[in-house]
Amino acid sequence: MIRKATAVWQGSGKEGKGHLSTPSTVLNNTQYSFSSRFEDGVGTNPEELVAAAHAGCFAMKLSFNLSGENFPPQELNVTSHITFEDGTLKKSHLVLQAKVEGITEEKFAELVKDAEENCPISKALDMEISVEYTLN
Repeated sequence: MIRKATAVWQGSGKEGKGHLSTPSTVLNNTQYSFSSRFEDGVGTNPEELVAAAHAGCFAMKLSFNLSGENFPPQELNVTSHITFEDGTLKKSHLVLQAKVEGITEEKFAELVKDAEENCPISKALDMEISVEYTLN
């Protein structure tokens, strides 16, 4: 499987602008710029997209883990907080609120740890990864 996305940038780093597109059209000429990356401008930015990818990947991996142990989740709400300092992605801190019936805290913690370490995006990221969670 190969997935792709296209970025088009025009102009200088600070004054320029760009847009991102994906074949699924979830991103369809979605704007990004210096202000959407480093200030509060309209549009997305690479770090926000990494955060979305990590939160989504982790949630799906954890769902597979839980379902494989016969504890299909009612809901997994995951937010990734990406720390971007000195031009480097330093950390992804995942905050999870989970609704899973019948599972022990110990088993849940084990499956969370596995998802943290083994979702494909976690494996691709060269940064500190941490998870905090609330169960039920």
